[in-house]
Amino acid sequence: MRKSTILILALAVLLAGSASAQAENTGQMIFPGTDWIETTPEAQGVDSTKLNAAISYLESQSGCDGVREMVVIRNGYMIWKGDNVDYMHRTWSIGKVFTSTVLGLLIDDGECTLDDLASNYESILSPLYSGVTIRHLATMMSGYDAVGGPRWENPVPESGDWSPTPYIPDAPLFSPGTEYCYWDEAMMVFGRVLTIIADQDILYFLKDRITDHIGMGSWDWDIEGSVNGIPIRLGAGHVWTTARQLARFGHLFLNHGNWNGTQLISTDWVNQAIQNHVPTDIPVYGNIDGRGVYGYHWWLNGIRADGTRLFADAPIGTFYRSGWPRQRMFIIPEWNMVIVRIGVDNRKTDLPADPRACWNTVLKMVGEAVTIENPTCQDVIDNGLLITGDISGPDGTPDCYVNLYDIAALACNWLYCNNPQDSECNFSY
Repeated sequence: MRKSTILILALAVLLAGSASAQAENTGQMIFPGTDWIETTPEAQGVDSTKLNAAISYLESQSGCDGVREMVVIRNGYMIWKGDNVDYMHRTWSIGKVFTSTVLGLLIDDGECTLDDLASNYESILSPLYSGVTIRHLATMMSGYDAVGGPRWENPVPESGDWSPTPYIPDAPLFSPGTEYCYWDEAMMVFGRVLTIIADQDILYFLKDRITDHIGMGSWDWDIEGSVNGIPIRLGAGHVWTTARQLARFGHLFLNHGNWNGTQLISTDWVNQAIQNHVPTDIPVYGNIDGRGVYGYHWWLNGIRADGTRLFADAPIGTFYRSGWPRQRMFIIPEWNMVIVRIGVDNRKTDLPADPRACWNTVLKMVGEAVTIENPTCQDVIDNGLLITGDISGPDGTPDCYVNLYDIAALACNWLYCNNPQDSECNFSY
C-alpha cells in the first residue's frame, strides 16, 4: 500500500507540473496569475549578458530613476526587473491608451462607432465642432482647442495647450481631419465624450471589463471635472500605476486582447488600434509629428513623413506608448516581449537627450540578445534547462513535456527498482 501511495503522489506531482514545464522551457506564451513567474533570460531564449548590456546602456542615458522601474517580459515570464517596480505614480500620457481602450470596448458593445459625430453625444461641441467625429478624437486630428492659455507656469514653447477650462470650446485650430495636432485639450474633451457614452465612471468601466481580469489590482486615474454627476477621468492620461502592473496591460495587447483564453476586447479593435491612421501628406500643428506612426493613441514603428522608419533597428511590428518625462511601454510581437520603463526622474526631461535614438539603440541591443526566436526542445536540452520530471518521450528520450510518457517510464522503473536500499538499484526517484 505504501509503495502504491508514493507512486500515486509522484504521478500527481508530475501531472501538476506538466502545464508549466513545456511553457517555461520552450517559449510557449503564458499569463501571470497573482504575480509574474520569474525566470532566467536564457530559459526564454535571451542572452542575459547582452540583455544586461542593453539595460545598462539605457540606464546610462536615463534620468535619476534609471532602470529601477523597468521590467522585461518574454512569453509571459518576467526575465528582468528593477528594484522599484512596485512604486506607483502618474504615468502621464501612457494613460492615453487606457482612454482609447475604453473607446474600443464601447465600439465592441455597439454603443458608438468611429464615424459618429462627437456632437451627437456632447452638445458643447456644436456649432464650432459639429464636424468632428469620434475617429478624429481617436487620432489627434479633431482641431479642438479650448478657451484660455496653458495652466502651467512654464508651458511648452509656442503651445497654448492645457487650458484650465478644457470643456469650453474656442475656435478650431484647423478643420477636422486636415492636420495632425498632439493636443491634450482634445484628449480631455474625448474623455468627456466617452464618459457620456459609457454613462459611468470610465475608470470602473475599465476595471470591470479589463484590468480586474488581467490582475492589475489597485490603480487610479486623475479626474478632470464631471458631467451628468459622473467624474470625468483625464482623457489625456495621468493613470497611476506601477511598472509591474503596466506590463500586464502591455501583455494583453501583445496577445491581441485575449487573456489566457478569454477575449476581453476584440482582436479587430486591437488590430485597428495599432495600425497607422494619420496620413503622411497632411500638415502638423505643433512640434510632435505623428504622421505615418500614430494609431488610436498607440505609437507605431511605421514610416514617417520623411520616409524613414521610426525605429530603424527594431522589428516592424513594434508599437508603444510614451509618457512624460521619458516613460515608455513597448510591445514587440516578433519577440513575444513587453518592455516597460517608467519613472518621474525628478520631473526632468533632459535625459535621454534624444529618446528616439536612445530607444532605437536599446531595441537593437535587445534584438541581439534574443538568441532563440522560438526555442525548440533541442535548444532547451542544449542549454541544460530540461525540467527534472521530463525523463521520456515518444522515442524514449526527453521531449520537453512532462506527460504520460514520463509517467509510464516512472512506473516501469518503479516496478523494476523500488527499494532505495538495494545497492543494485540505480533508478533515481
